[in-house]
Amino acid sequence: MKRNKPQHRAERPPREDRRPRGKEHRAVREDPESGRQGVIFGVLPVLEALRSNARRVEKIVVAEGVRTHRLTEIFDLARENRLVLDRSPGERLDRLAGPGNNHQGVVAFAAAADYVDADDIIDSIEGEALLVLLDGVEDPRNLGAVLRTAECSGAHGVFIPERRAVGLNETVAKSSAGAVEHVKVAKVTNLNRLIDDLKERNIWVIGTSGDAEMSYTDWDWTRASALVMGSEGSGLHRLVAENCDALVKIPMYGKIESLNVSVAAGVVLFEARRQREVQSSKPDRASEP
Repeated sequence: MKRNKPQHRAERPPREDRRPRGKEHRAVREDPESGRQGVIFGVLPVLEALRSNARRVEKIVVAEGVRTHRLTEIFDLARENRLVLDRSPGERLDRLAGPGNNHQGVVAFAAAADYVDADDIIDSIEGEALLVLLDGVEDPRNLGAVLRTAECSGAHGVFIPERRAVGLNETVAKSSAGAVEHVKVAKVTNLNRLIDDLKERNIWVIGTSGDAEMSYTDWDWTRASALVMGSEGSGLHRLVAENCDALVKIPMYGKIESLNVSVAAGVVLFEARRQREVQSSKPDRASEP
């Protein structure tokens, strides 16, 4: 199966946002994974973050060659909470912690908002589900915009993979315009396993692809549905596309082949909302005399 053509493209930030404006701005651009404000460094601060709210910790970076017996509890808590743990050169940790700060060989990235357990999102749904699954969206501004779109369209939750995808950092929070405080976001280890679970719960899983034959307007979005959006550059991964119940496309009429991921999500989600509003406005024939 050939790689699915994405129905959206990455959107570059405005030109003025790409100009360096002092030391702090350059630090964010050099390593945007934390948004800078989310960096926690030092053995005891990282331990306290894990003990008090491990769900908010995105990942942990440990310096190569550091003495592991001092980090035993950190390793145990990371394993228990299924957190990403990376080994990196000490120079990178020096940069993350900032000049003059003693990181003691460990740095953690804290999310700008709490994640929600995937089962909690699904179990709390009232009515027909409307969910969003993101297959490897890496640009924080795009993720923030998708969260804003999901919240405005009334989606019940958004699911993102643990690896090879951006998390809820400060840039995402700002780009969401406050939506990160309202929309439920879950981080999952395996997207295909989640898709299988959704199918078992009678939720249809619909992916987007420029190669699909069906238009997004032809799908019956009044049914419980989960929309799967691919990454900005390559679209859906092959296994994810194969695991979807159906693939739909947004027809393009101009010379550019794709939309920004948040725009594409908005087009489909508001079509789903439109169909559901139309259905709810129809009289209930079973109750007619």
